[in-house]
Amino acid sequence: MNYDLVIIGGGPAGLAAAVAARDNGIQSILIIERDKELGGILNQCIHNGFGLHTFKEELTGPEYASRFIDQVKEKNIEYKLNTMVMDISEDKIVTAMNKTDGMFMINAQAIILAMGCRERSRGALNIPGFRPAGVFSAGTAQRLVNIEGYMPGKRVVILGSGDIGLIMARRMTLEGAKVLAVAELMPYSGGLKRNIVQCLDDFNIPLYLSHTVIDIEGKERVEGITIAEVGPDRKPIPGTEIHYDCDTLLLSCGLLPENELSKAAGVAINPITSGPIVNDGLETNIDGIFACGNVLHVHDLVDFVSQEAANAGKNAARYIQGQTSNETKEIQVKAEDGVRYTVPCTIRPEVMDDNLCVRFRVGQVFKNSAIAVYFDNELISKRSKQVMAPGEMEQVILLKKKIEEYPNLSEITIKIEEA
Repeated sequence: MNYDLVIIGGGPAGLAAAVAARDNGIQSILIIERDKELGGILNQCIHNGFGLHTFKEELTGPEYASRFIDQVKEKNIEYKLNTMVMDISEDKIVTAMNKTDGMFMINAQAIILAMGCRERSRGALNIPGFRPAGVFSAGTAQRLVNIEGYMPGKRVVILGSGDIGLIMARRMTLEGAKVLAVAELMPYSGGLKRNIVQCLDDFNIPLYLSHTVIDIEGKERVEGITIAEVGPDRKPIPGTEIHYDCDTLLLSCGLLPENELSKAAGVAINPITSGPIVNDGLETNIDGIFACGNVLHVHDLVDFVSQEAANAGKNAARYIQGQTSNETKEIQVKAEDGVRYTVPCTIRPEVMDDNLCVRFRVGQVFKNSAIAVYFDNELISKRSKQVMAPGEMEQVILLKKKIEEYPNLSEITIKIEEA
């Protein structure tokens, strides 16, 4: 099989990338999705709050996904469901399998990685205690409640204040469970401010910052959870223990980009995001392999995923049509002083768009600070912000015409400074 463009993942990123590639003149496109339907994680996100940027209205996850699925079908973009990609080679041969075609190989001119992310499991969290039934990741609980129609439990403690955990605190309450507490290891929440207000404050669910689970009781099923405050070394402080009688523990301790395929293909991975290192065109170090969405870095809004994926689709189309060159000069984009990482990591002034959005997250909570941009050692812009937190993504817009004023520019630095 030969296709101009193969997109791995049929979630919000894969769908938006496919639509953009078709709009930019690519006819031969295949989306490969391992689930039984397109839409990815959005199918289980039945709460609203999606689409305010993209469609200027508030939608649920399935409604947002269906807008893109409809476009994919209208444009006759091919897709294969229930199909698992086993391997991607450096010369862009995709090996996949399903029960109708068996194992098959596809030659692609370009590949877009859009596999999304997964949750940190209990095994990665080092929680002491037994391994009884009743310990779920928040995303698994969300799927059980919203798609399968099962209640994971009646009395619930949640560890981690990521967005899925906060949303599940509200969801479980609305379904009749009692959410006793949300404990967060860090001194700040990992979720969006609006989710803390709408999901915890509105339902009087306490949030304990700098707390973690130190014991799980129960042999067959969870019977109790003990949480305790942690010090700056993240070790529990004796005497601060709080015990809850409960039957369920939900874990919402962060998301990790799903990059096993990327690593096997030789894609360079950023140790901070756990996603590929990309240039301004969202192209990885391997010629013709692009990445977008949560496989690149974990986003807080699906609207930003769609914007980024559309960019990847457009740039993959340019690559297939031979409109890009690897001979162009690259400028490094560096993250310093409170900025954890940037996407992209390099830009090519000759081929970049007129406006380039650089997205990043901060490493701690900053109040009354500013985002500063330096060209080499010269301060170019400074924007004050009252609050910046790791749970919310920040951005800087770089202008091509400004960069062209500095022909010898070698690096752009983004950092947090006093306002």
